[in-house]
Amino acid sequence: MAASLTKRFANAGLDFKGPAHETIPDPLEKEVRTIYERSPYYKRRFPIHSRPLQWASFQDIPVLTKQDIVEDGHCAFFQDCSEVDRGVLNNNLESETTSGTTRAPMTVIMEAGWWEAQTRRAYEAHPLLKKLLGRPVRKAVLAPVNCSSNLCPYEDFPFPNRYFDGTVYLNLSSDPFCFTEAEWDRITVELQAVKPELLEGEPVYLSLLARAVRNRSVQIPSLKAVILTYGKASLVHGRRIADAFPVPQIDLYGSTEAGYLFIGDAFQNNSRAIDSNAFIELEPHRDELPEVFSVIATTRGRRAMPLLRYRTSDVVERCSDGFQLLGRERDLLFRPDGRLITPALIDAVIPEDFTCWHYCLTRISDQRWNFEYVADHRAPEELADAVSGILGEGVRVNIYRRRLIAPWASGKFSLLKSAPPV
Repeated sequence: MAASLTKRFANAGLDFKGPAHETIPDPLEKEVRTIYERSPYYKRRFPIHSRPLQWASFQDIPVLTKQDIVEDGHCAFFQDCSEVDRGVLNNNLESETTSGTTRAPMTVIMEAGWWEAQTRRAYEAHPLLKKLLGRPVRKAVLAPVNCSSNLCPYEDFPFPNRYFDGTVYLNLSSDPFCFTEAEWDRITVELQAVKPELLEGEPVYLSLLARAVRNRSVQIPSLKAVILTYGKASLVHGRRIADAFPVPQIDLYGSTEAGYLFIGDAFQNNSRAIDSNAFIELEPHRDELPEVFSVIATTRGRRAMPLLRYRTSDVVERCSDGFQLLGRERDLLFRPDGRLITPALIDAVIPEDFTCWHYCLTRISDQRWNFEYVADHRAPEELADAVSGILGEGVRVNIYRRRLIAPWASGKFSLLKSAPPV
């Protein structure tokens, strides 16, 4: 008798439990075949037969990693690299370089208009954003310069080139802790002038923007929603943002290379897969954490550099109303007893009346951690004991108030991390 497989997908209607010889759903089969037709890369990696794909055969297709793309190069996805050069020259293709979770830069090629289509489908998957489609919408973005959009500005762009189709990119450099007061003056004035309906950004950037807005008694009555993206948000950020911008907060999650994958209401653990953007497999991350999964994505409808069974390095937890995005695999930290430490656990012991703008919890060793925070006042004395209680018996937590906390080289921030080896 054929072995049974448990196929887990985040997409609605694709969860499957049955015999390994049963064929995969037609939409998934069609997408796999289309990717093989469009990109010679997969034919070389793992040829597949012409018969209908069974679950076992689908699972035999090797998972694609970030390191594979870095080592093989973007040209491997095309017949030859001159095809890419011509496409970029003719504005039929767009090129973006990202290095968020890879040691070496990864070049991503996409067809012109792909990112805009990804964004539109993401908005269609959320009831509030869906109402804004079909008409011009003003949006302001405050995010890392090396961020996830092919429209992101570079530091030497002149001022007018930060505007694209109703969207203004507010910052000229990446580290918000290094913005001068004059720079925050410019950003807040520009925000008032644009009168955006949507404000999108890296949560740390938006938290510090909230401080600048509060200090200047600025209000943005045109705003309808704040979109948290580019990095993992903490409820600490959410509270600060809500103080300055009392509108719904939406969690939009994805990557430069794979596009937008999940969307939901921030801090409500109800994120859903954006079905029209990708098929999302859920691979168990650890045996002792049955509802925690690594994400493997297969892009949908993509012509240039489609991704098949691509490990995004993202981790999600399945909840009763959807998913909670836990962050990157490299950022997950565990107690010695195997319990997963999440920002939500840390958020729960930070008093609501403590105005903290950002924090970073760093594991120095199993028994020693550093909690760094940015605030206008010192943290309550009992916070160290509260955080150590989450981390386990005998753990010592040192708390440091900082003027700034440095981001990764990509301009993104981590809430939890291990100290590099000495």
